Order: sequence, then C-alpha cells, then structure tokens
Amino acid sequence: MVDEMEGVEKTHVEEEVEESAVTTIKANFALLERAVVQFDSRFTLRALRSISSIRKKLDDKTLFEVIVTTYNVGDETANVLIKAIGISGAQAKKIVQEIEKRDNATLEATKKKDVIPEVDIYLAVLIQVFLYDNKIYDRGASFSSVLVDRIRSLNRRTLDSLAARAYFYLSLFFEQLDPKPPSKQSQVIDMRGKLLGALRSAVLRKDTDTQAAVIVLLLRNYVSTADIAQADALISQSEFPSTAPNNQLARYMYYLGRIRAIQLLYTEAHEHLTSATRKAPTNTVAVGFYQASMKFLVVVELLMGDIPDRSLFSQPKLENALEPYFKLVQAVRAGEMQGFLKIVNEYGPVFRRDGTHTLVLRLRQNVIRTGIRRLSLSYSRISLRDICIRLGLESEESAEYIVAKAIRDGVIEATIDHEKGFMQTKQAGDVYATREPAEAFHERIKACLSLHDECVRAMRFPMNQHRLELKNAQEARERERELAKEIQDGDIDEDDAAGDFDGL
Repeated sequence: MVDEMEGVEKTHVEEEVEESAVTTIKANFALLERAVVQFDSRFTLRALRSISSIRKKLDDKTLFEVIVTTYNVGDETANVLIKAIGISGAQAKKIVQEIEKRDNATLEATKKKDVIPEVDIYLAVLIQVFLYDNKIYDRGASFSSVLVDRIRSLNRRTLDSLAARAYFYLSLFFEQLDPKPPSKQSQVIDMRGKLLGALRSAVLRKDTDTQAAVIVLLLRNYVSTADIAQADALISQSEFPSTAPNNQLARYMYYLGRIRAIQLLYTEAHEHLTSATRKAPTNTVAVGFYQASMKFLVVVELLMGDIPDRSLFSQPKLENALEPYFKLVQAVRAGEMQGFLKIVNEYGPVFRRDGTHTLVLRLRQNVIRTGIRRLSLSYSRISLRDICIRLGLESEESAEYIVAKAIRDGVIEATIDHEKGFMQTKQAGDVYATREPAEAFHERIKACLSLHDECVRAMRFPMNQHRLELKNAQEARERERELAKEIQDGDIDEDDAAGDFDGL
C-alpha cells in the first residue's frame, strides 16, 4: 500500500514537472511576441536566459507536447521539429491521446494562431539543447545545419540573439563528431564555410549579435586545429563589434590572448587574457571559463618573467584547478631545472588537456633566467663554472651565453669577465627612481577608464523615447499658440491665462 502511494505521488510530481516546463516555454512565447511588437531585444534575451533552468527538465515528451499544442495539425515547420526530436508512430499517438484526454478537446478541432518565426527558432534552439544534452550529435549536427540555413533566409533583427545561440550549438555538435580536433580530417574544418558565410551576412545586415558570436566560433575553430595563421588573418581582416554582449567580448579576448601567446606576443596576450578574466563571471555557472582564462594568464605571466601573486591560487574556485600551475610557479620561481622538468613530466597530460603544454615547454629558458637572477642577488661575484653546476647547464660556454643574453634583455644588471670567467653583479638601485611604479599606476588607471567606458556603452534606454518627448513639446507649443491667439482676440484675459502659462 505504501509502495502504491509512493508511485502515485511520484507520478503526480512528474506531471507537475512536465507541466511547469511546458508552461515556462509557452510563457516565453509571449516574451518573443512582445520583442517583435516593441522591437526590443531585451525580451528575447530574457527568454534565452530561462533555458538554463528549462534544460534540467527538458525531454522529448515535453518538446513534443509544446509543438503539437502550438502549431496546427500538418504544419510543415512542426513536422520538421518533431522529426528532429525523434518521436513518431505509436509513441506520438499515445502522447496526443493523453493531451486530448487532459484538455477534453481534439488537436484537429483546435485552431491555433499563426506562429511567428521567432517562436520557430526558439523551439529549434531548445531542440538543439535537448539533442546536445542527450549526446545525439549526428542528428543534432544535421538539424543545426538546416536551422542556420533557414535563419540566413530570414532577415529579421529580432532573430539576432536566437541566431547567435543556434550557431553556437552548431559549432558544439560538429566538434563532437569523429574525427575530433585537432585532427586535420575533423568535420569542424568543413563547417568553416558555413560560418564565414554567416559572418558576411551578419556584417551586411549589421547583425552585431551574430557577427560577434560567429567571429568567436571561427577563432575557436582555428585554435582547435592549430591553424593560427588563419586565425590571425581573420582578426586582421574583421572588426569585432564594439556593441557586442559582454560574454562574447570575454570569449573573444580569451581566444585573442591564446593566439597572441602562441605568436610570442606575450605583452598583448597578457593584456587580452587579463581583460577576459575581468569580464568573466566568477559564479558557478561560468567558473570553467574563468579557470581556463586564469591558466593561460598564469603561464603568460611566467613567460613574461613575472611571478603571479600567491593569493591567486588560494581562491576557492581556482585552488583545485590551478594546483599543477601553482607547483609550476614554485619551480620557476626557485629556478630549479630538475624540479621544473619533474613537474612537466608529472602534469604533462593536464597541460595538454588545457592546451598550455606548448607554452609550458617554453618556460625552460625562464627557469634558467630566474636562476641567474637569484644567483645575481645572492652573490656579488660568481664564476661561470658555479653557474653551470647550479643550473645544470651543459658547459661554461652555454652559461656564458645565457648570462650575456640575460644582461642584454635587462633581466639582471651585471658584467662578465671573459678572461677570468666570472659574473660581476652591479649594485641594485632604488626601484622608485625608475619609471616602473608610474607605468604600473598608468596601467591601473587605463583599466578603470576602460571599464567605465564599457559600462556607459552597455547602458540601455527605451527605444524612441526622444520621439515621445518631441511630441509632448510640440503639443505644448501648440497650446501656447492657441492661448496667445485667444488673448489677442480678447476671449481670455492675461490674468486668467497666467496660471496656464505657469503650468506650461
């Protein structure tokens, strides 16, 4: 008896979950219609933000019920969406009978109103989410290809945010198809033509949402297959829209930083990765992006010769993810070549998975330079042979070459006595007498001013509000003229009209 009651209660709970999902999806239809009527993308963004909560209870039955209760029987768009879900035959008839029994009305007799394209694309995006969460990648890739082709045929600005999300899932589906990147036979290479075509259309139509999303997806595509030259050509020949959403701008800065780091432009890479980490949300929803950005930022700082702050690795969201990089920083900071090689061998698979292995291997010279710097601070004079022994170098000639290069790069202030074979360290000066503090202060001011400008550009105002103000001003002027004319004609005394003029 208890088991039966538990089964009944479980059934009721499942029905409530399904009804709440269907109700939420249909409530978003009203937001999409309002976005079209008022030509305001904020309502579309509100509907898209609800996907994160809907996807937890999204299944094929829920999607099928939404489709059959939204479209008329035999609608071509409905048939395409139902085919993508994978429900047909007896299962479809059973669900339809349950809906008719619950609503006490047949679907054929119920006449629905015409569905706007925004609702079509929104339902298609939900189907993309369902297919991706259930790892149905082949069907999702084919369905997404047809979907983006239809989106390109619809030149509607109210579809921009939905189109950007559709292209995002298109890229995710193709990345999961075999062979996967970085293989040069990967199907992500075949998808580039479709993305480049979408970028051209978005630029011509001034569709900033799709333009920003497609540029980021192309950079992600090129980086996944190590086509850095093509990624650099895309960056130089395209312009990222200044009005792009903050999440797309953060992704763009992240990939731009990765590309510049591979190209040995560490200063630019550090600037872009710092911007990406500042713009990235630190909540649990996007913590993965924040961790990935910080991993590359730590390695780039090491390549620049700087040591990241220790407090960075003690943050709760970064402590476990950055543990290998913390040990790497300790090895570089100590200038121990053996310890560095041990860390690289131990955490090599982690670095390869994160995409930082190539950059980590470049740190060998930095370890040697750091060791030379520590020796220059510890000894006013040290022989090249002792440097060779302490740093584990092959010969004294190699030590002499590395020390000379460190002096030329400004890592240390010292001189080399080639005849006697030793390094003489110069006395360190006052750092506050140099330009370094002023440059650091300038960088902080620059970052604050940039953040202020972005906040101003991100402000939104009601559309056509200025027209309403102009209309009210025009009506006030017309009333003034009417009152002035009545005073001239003698119909109203000036004393009687003074109150009206004061009110105006």
